[in-house]
Amino acid sequence: MSTAWKSRYAQRTKDIKSSAIRELLKITQKPEIISFAGGLPAPDVFPLDRFQEACRRVLELNGHQALQYGATEGYEPLREMIARHIARYGIKAKAENVLITSGSQQALDLIGKLFINRGDRVLVEAPTYLGALQAFSVYGAEYISVRSDNDGLCTEQLEEPLRMGPKFMYVLPNFQNPGGTTLSEGRRHQLVLLADKYGIPIVEDDPYGQLRYEGEHLSPLVVIDRENLRRDNGYSIGNVIYLSTFSKTLAPGLRLGWIVAPPDVIAKFVQLKQGADLHTSTFTQVVAYEVARDNFLDEHVKLIRKVYRERRDAMLEALKKYCPSEVIWTHPQGGLFLWVTLPEGMDSKKLFQTALKENVAFVPGDSFYAPNNGFASEGNRHMRLNFSYVQPEQIREGIRRLAVAIKQQMHELQVVHA
Repeated sequence: MSTAWKSRYAQRTKDIKSSAIRELLKITQKPEIISFAGGLPAPDVFPLDRFQEACRRVLELNGHQALQYGATEGYEPLREMIARHIARYGIKAKAENVLITSGSQQALDLIGKLFINRGDRVLVEAPTYLGALQAFSVYGAEYISVRSDNDGLCTEQLEEPLRMGPKFMYVLPNFQNPGGTTLSEGRRHQLVLLADKYGIPIVEDDPYGQLRYEGEHLSPLVVIDRENLRRDNGYSIGNVIYLSTFSKTLAPGLRLGWIVAPPDVIAKFVQLKQGADLHTSTFTQVVAYEVARDNFLDEHVKLIRKVYRERRDAMLEALKKYCPSEVIWTHPQGGLFLWVTLPEGMDSKKLFQTALKENVAFVPGDSFYAPNNGFASEGNRHMRLNFSYVQPEQIREGIRRLAVAIKQQMHELQVVHA
């Protein structure tokens, strides 16, 4: 490494670390390894024929516009379609409330860039999404962590942390990454009321909301904020910024996400995005619109739900069949992940090394806890498993291998098996 360049790095880069998941994926590329580590959608549900036809149609009918620079806000027909789509979930928005981003990761980066000064506190769940921690930490965020359980963020523990004055709360209400848990309806209302009481805005990240396999749909926080607090009928004011993405419903390679926010907030995001990339790929946006239009996305999501539910069920059944009774896990109603808790004294990072010898991989839990908050050590007993990417028969074999590794470590640590 050139020391001439190293000495010139900005101070904010000092504590930046690579994504633990991205590093793990390099290790788990070997074909003999069954990997539950990535948050990868199943490639066999990508609508390749639909994309091929959309690309042909876009280039034939709209090629000159699709290959040209575009508006920073995004391709207007796509923004209008998103506004119509989210209206089904009660979110009242117009195109002016929607900013297209280069994946939801850019949305998180723009949020950090707009709101976080060095030393500002951000309230997050324990555990929470690693990518958000990465994005916010670049801007010097410090964290207030609040415990989550099977019903999501423990809102009864929120009052004292909110009195500490965080800049905002970052919450994944639906099928949370990494826990797979869903914030209960009662807690959603309590969260919105507490946010209003203490004047703390909410960033609602909802990449998995459409991927529900059982149970009833629950209102987004942004809807509860408007209805409970009798805010304006549209999205001109509000205490919640809403994020989502096409990565889990169309394809992650599109790198298309979006922010829904009041127009004045969108205007600030637009200014920041102009300095980052001018605009998200015009061609990608136009193709995505052509793929998703005419209600295709609704039908395609039904297929994804069917495939992923089968894989979730295969993982839950295999865990029950092969794992010792001391190991427990969440039962996600949707999404891509479940969260495993190991017996006291076990270390998921050490288990990862044992599991690799059995040719199976996962993500150790410590990556999903914000630093210096009193919860980080809890990650040692947890691991995240992804069930969307691997075929059911591989899931069953992978869990069998994982159980072998778990029993081996339990034996070495002399954990009493019931």
